[in-house]
Amino acid sequence: QLQLVESGGGLVQPGESLRLSCAVSGSTLDEYAISWFRQRPGREREGVSCISKNGNRVHYAVPVKSRFTISRDTSKNTVYLQMDYLRVEDAGTYFCAARRRSGIAPCSYDRMDFWGKGALVTVSW
Repeated sequence: QLQLVESGGGLVQPGESLRLSCAVSGSTLDEYAISWFRQRPGREREGVSCISKNGNRVHYAVPVKSRFTISRDTSKNTVYLQMDYLRVEDAGTYFCAARRRSGIAPCSYDRMDFWGKGALVTVSW
C-alpha cells in the first residue's frame, strides 16, 4: 500500500513562494507517476502538475505554467512542487497522488491509485 504525505503548506502573501513536498512510502518513485492537484474554494479539484515515472517528463496546467516547478528526489522518495509568484487564486488544498498504470501520456490527472490527505495553501495580504 502506497502512502503519500504532503507538507509545506502555509500562509503567504501574493508574490511569495512556497515549496510543497510529497513524501512517498511503500514503493519507489520509479513505479509511479506523481501528480499534484488542488481544490480551491467553491471549485472542483483540478490537476496542477505531474511528473513521469522516470522523472524525465513533466506537465503543467496552463494557470501555473512558468510559476510552478515540479521535481523529485529519488534518494528521499519525495516529489516537490515549487510554487513561485503565488496569487490569491492559487489558494486551496493541494494534494499529491500516484498512478502506477502507464498510459498514453507520461503522466496524467486521471485514474490515480493513491492519494495524500492534502496541504493547505493560503495566499492573502
